[in-house]
Amino acid sequence: MRFENLTWFDVENYLEEEDRLILVLGACEQHAYLSLLTDLKIPLALAEEACQRSGVLLAPPLSFGISPYFQAYPGTLSLRVSTFLDMVEDLVRSAYQQGFRRILILNGHGGNEVVRDKLSELVNELGGLRMAWHSWWAADCLHEIAEKHGLVFNHANWSEAFSFTQVTDLPDGKKDPVHIPGLISAEEVRDICGDGSFGGEYRAEESILDEIFAAALEEVLAKLRFD
Repeated sequence: MRFENLTWFDVENYLEEEDRLILVLGACEQHAYLSLLTDLKIPLALAEEACQRSGVLLAPPLSFGISPYFQAYPGTLSLRVSTFLDMVEDLVRSAYQQGFRRILILNGHGGNEVVRDKLSELVNELGGLRMAWHSWWAADCLHEIAEKHGLVFNHANWSEAFSFTQVTDLPDGKKDPVHIPGLISAEEVRDICGDGSFGGEYRAEESILDEIFAAALEEVLAKLRFD
């Protein structure tokens, strides 16, 4: 179930039996030859499938995240850290006020990780609130699958090149890994990264991506159990 398909009456009825909610955090940033919304599309696809299987309600996603280091790439729209923290806090507080008590934050972008400390503060403050945080790519099982196929996860490489994130033809072969030396300007990041990929194979067999997605989905479903 997704908010856009429901009325407030439906949500009220849902809350009489269930208190879980999925909130997806994404980003709008360069992903080399992939969609600018790759960091939204992947966790949202996982959340939609998890919603169908579990019946847990899916809130509208946050499409923008924290990406100041990619500002030199046109199409990257980044929030200030303070703005992002306030937005996530406001959404959690609003959901809590409605009666949601178990909230899974399904994250699609590494730059958003900074919000985790704020969520810890909210759990301490709001009685009965339980939260789970899951960055979809971070599960050990996914990296084990990649290693099995001789591949490595990296920004804007094969690991994010699902059929639904591809918006143009992908290059053949692979790119040498890039190294970003600490805190540098967005212009310097672009000079180092070139096309935007952080390195590795640009593409992988569809069967490998299917295996990755299936394993990632099981991780999301496990998080929804709030064990």
